[in-house]
Amino acid sequence: MTRGRAVALACVAAGALAAPAGSQVPAAPIIATPLPAWLAPGARLTVAGWARSDVAVALAVDGRRVALAHSGPRGRFAVGATIATAGRHAIVVVAGGSRVALGMLLVRPIVLAAVGDITPGEGVADSLASSGIAYPWSSVAPVLHAADIATANLEGVISDAGTPVANKEFHLRGGPALLQGAATIAGIDVFTVANNHSLDYGPVAFLDTLRAAHGVGIETVGGGADLADARRPVILERGGLRIAILGYSDVRPPGFDATADAPGTAPADPAEISADVEHARRLADLVIVWFHWGIELQTTPNARQEELAQVALGSGADVVLGAHPHVLQPVERRGRTIVAWSLGNFVFPSHSVGTGSTGILLVRLAASGVTGSQFVRAHIAGFRPVLDSR
Repeated sequence: MTRGRAVALACVAAGALAAPAGSQVPAAPIIATPLPAWLAPGARLTVAGWARSDVAVALAVDGRRVALAHSGPRGRFAVGATIATAGRHAIVVVAGGSRVALGMLLVRPIVLAAVGDITPGEGVADSLASSGIAYPWSSVAPVLHAADIATANLEGVISDAGTPVANKEFHLRGGPALLQGAATIAGIDVFTVANNHSLDYGPVAFLDTLRAAHGVGIETVGGGADLADARRPVILERGGLRIAILGYSDVRPPGFDATADAPGTAPADPAEISADVEHARRLADLVIVWFHWGIELQTTPNARQEELAQVALGSGADVVLGAHPHVLQPVERRGRTIVAWSLGNFVFPSHSVGTGSTGILLVRLAASGVTGSQFVRAHIAGFRPVLDSR
């Protein structure tokens, strides 16, 4: 997966800069921080370095001054501004009449790729022993890899521990091969585990699942060792922006909810969702919320889905993603936000009408929110998503 290299140039604290070698005052600014590989629109660019003492230091973008600072008594400076427009921009620092061209900075949206249900159960993990870990991903991996963040719903357990919980018709689990392929071939960054299969084999197997995902470098949201852990966001940094991701389940078998002292998933409680999203918004520039909700095989959202989406969006979420119905439901733009009511199956055997239609939702993000989206359609062959002809 294309990862945004450590995002923006961080504001460098004045004390963190080492003085130039020797005692000479620099004739031209000395830049201590190189340009980042790229920034998202609205992210902050900060350039730090050394100049003559007590002089004006300007930051220019495409020949226009966008920020002004002053060097300190020992010449240290940090000057920065946000760049809202996508494209390639010439960056120059001017200090005390001397000019340093830093080069061209790429500004582009962050690309989020979101897909639906991925399961190790239903024989999926077992079949990977013969077909190889790359098999489920071979058609879709190029699209997923081109994104900056890829996320999905992990529907099932990665563990040999535990026994099937009572009073459930379906129990989903398998070995770690699915996770290995998801991480190394598909480049999945974050799984939501807030769903009605994460504790199919009890809390020990659930915690094994979290450890297995983390062990291959995939973050998890929506579940944890206790309720506080389950409600905690994952925060990623891409293109100079911080993106918080949360997960909640509204399909809750008895004993699946995390408590203050027991493992489980985060329940879709409106008051807790509102508090969590508001808190995440203070920590990050953008907020993405996963929900496990709705009714299986229904192609339109119901009133409960509408209620929970409105809570999340009203509290500051930019992107709402849905799973559980096993079929696609509409993707709806609402100004600078987006709701994908159900992303359907993805790596999942399809036994019912409509469950074989799938795809990858690509969302373009800037500091201001959603700037665009595209749904890349696919179909499921066996349990493998295959891109439709384009």
